[in-house]
Amino acid sequence: MALLTLLAVHYLVWRIGSTLNLATPLAISISLTALGAELLLLATSFLQLWFSVWPRRPVPGGDAEMAGPWPRVDVLVPSYGEPPELIERCLRGCLALDYPQHGVWLLDDSGRQELRALCERLGVRYVAREERLHAKAGNLNHALAQCSGELIAVFDADVVPLRPFLRRTVPLFSDGAVGFVQTPQSYMNADPVMRNLRLERWLMPDEEGFYRWIEPTRDALGAVVCAGTSFVMRRSALDAVGGFETGTPSEDLATGIRLTAAGYRNRFLPEKLSAGLAPFTAAAMARQRSRWASGTVQTLRTGANPLTIPGLNPLQRLAYLEGIVHWFNVLPQLLLVLMPLSLGVLGVAPLRVSGEGLLWHALPFYGVQLLLTRWLCGHARTALLPELYRWIFLVPVAAAVAGTLLGRPLRFRVTPKALASGRRIGAAKRLVLPLLFLLTVQLVAVGNLLTPALGQALATLSGATLSISLSWAALNILLLLLALRSCWDRPALSEQPWFALQLPCVVEGAPTGGSATTPQAFAAQVETIGEGGVELRLIQGTPLEPSTDHSVDLRQAGTELTLQLPSLAPLPIQIQTRKGTQLGCTWGSLTDAEKEQLQGFLYRRPALWPVRRAPFEPLALLAVLGRLLIGCRPETWFRRSALPQASL
Repeated sequence: MALLTLLAVHYLVWRIGSTLNLATPLAISISLTALGAELLLLATSFLQLWFSVWPRRPVPGGDAEMAGPWPRVDVLVPSYGEPPELIERCLRGCLALDYPQHGVWLLDDSGRQELRALCERLGVRYVAREERLHAKAGNLNHALAQCSGELIAVFDADVVPLRPFLRRTVPLFSDGAVGFVQTPQSYMNADPVMRNLRLERWLMPDEEGFYRWIEPTRDALGAVVCAGTSFVMRRSALDAVGGFETGTPSEDLATGIRLTAAGYRNRFLPEKLSAGLAPFTAAAMARQRSRWASGTVQTLRTGANPLTIPGLNPLQRLAYLEGIVHWFNVLPQLLLVLMPLSLGVLGVAPLRVSGEGLLWHALPFYGVQLLLTRWLCGHARTALLPELYRWIFLVPVAAAVAGTLLGRPLRFRVTPKALASGRRIGAAKRLVLPLLFLLTVQLVAVGNLLTPALGQALATLSGATLSISLSWAALNILLLLLALRSCWDRPALSEQPWFALQLPCVVEGAPTGGSATTPQAFAAQVETIGEGGVELRLIQGTPLEPSTDHSVDLRQAGTELTLQLPSLAPLPIQIQTRKGTQLGCTWGSLTDAEKEQLQGFLYRRPALWPVRRAPFEPLALLAVLGRLLIGCRPETWFRRSALPQASL
């Protein structure tokens, strides 16, 4: 951090003193605008970097002993329009929590009778309300009047907790000053950017950096951010601040700020104890990001404004404010995207540089940042690849922030986690058209720079100034092309998540003919698995062709087999397709007990979700660039979008 700060000071002295274009009033305004945008982005990034060196507090979690009996926990699942099978998966996970006393409540804001019947069948408390005011916050507040537990846990309807979730989080409440405990919000499926570009191996989820880098620093500063799901909260603390904040769609952030201001020491437990669904399409993800941005900025208009709410110390105010200002960064980012137009269209350079200045001032500063990013954030992200998310959603998020500042915030809308009925896979116009516009103006700017049309204006510029302008525009063009490619949603066989899991298993099949009755057993390895089926690779030496009248025919679709996984009862499978030694199988007719066993294996095992390290970026960049040359291939057998699970 000391090295980065010294390089930043060295760079800024040069940037302010030697690179401004002061030739004309227009040049001055453009040059100062570019400088202001860069300064704002540097200020917010360095604030987070300096937060990172603050001493961390130890988090005992479930290793701590409870002082007294385990408190009762009410597990609340707010819902509005999600598919019933998705809600059932969540409720079953909540019921299976390994905890001595807890009750599960479904808060149904859509009032569906099928969900009421589901709750009666599972033994879950069903709550619905007639007036659906204040969206999710109002739904939670309505249920609080009927709950009596000392603690409440909240999960979105697409989230499935691991069995030890409560045993790992509740012990932190032995400290009576703890108001809430937040855990990471993980995803069990690839988000649209990873999935559409087939980068599950190379790209980390965008949220990974927040939960492995930013939230731990907020915990050290006493300014933990409540993320709206996968958290546990003390009921008396929530009552003391008047329940969940209803003045903004980001009720989680605002309520967490109120609890901190009330004197509670909230904690972040850095363990992946649950997982939910990422949006299925790029358009749905854009809606989600825009809602987050609008709701966060809207917090400034509530009583939870970190600048004005009493009770926060200066560091806490600064930490919460940085999280809000983060969403404002899209505005200077958009300005910097458009800066190459200044020279390419107006003939005015936004900055004037020399080759020596670039070599001795800019290159050391930005080069060291690129080299250290992966290390500073705990290998949660690389330096360049996460910028894809910023580019894809830059325009809709900027529009949401600007609209909120002008008094027109986005209304709360649940992020769809599945395709609407009749919806076709493709690219959303509201994402593609702004990117096409930005790409067109960048190409126009580069075209003008490469022609003598600007002759006299360019003649006065140094080669370094012209080179940096061309490089700036070329990088923008490349990123815009990747962003456009990411917007084409990849067709899928189903919307259910599949998981990459290298696991030895045994496949058994009854003989196809003759008098033999002994089942044949084949050694195999699971490669991907999900509720929709399993993909197996037969171990070398397993016969694929029937050698006698009594052998199982592994060539034929429809062949019924039994799959034996470690620590599970045998499950029926049926061959659907074969490719070499690979078999693609769906599950056979599963009983309710077998379905429950399978879901427990897929979604609720302890230590299920691994902590991955961001890949070596040069290789990842080559993989990303290669995707520009490959069409949007649909998911098929043996070519599925699958995130890894931890091995047994």
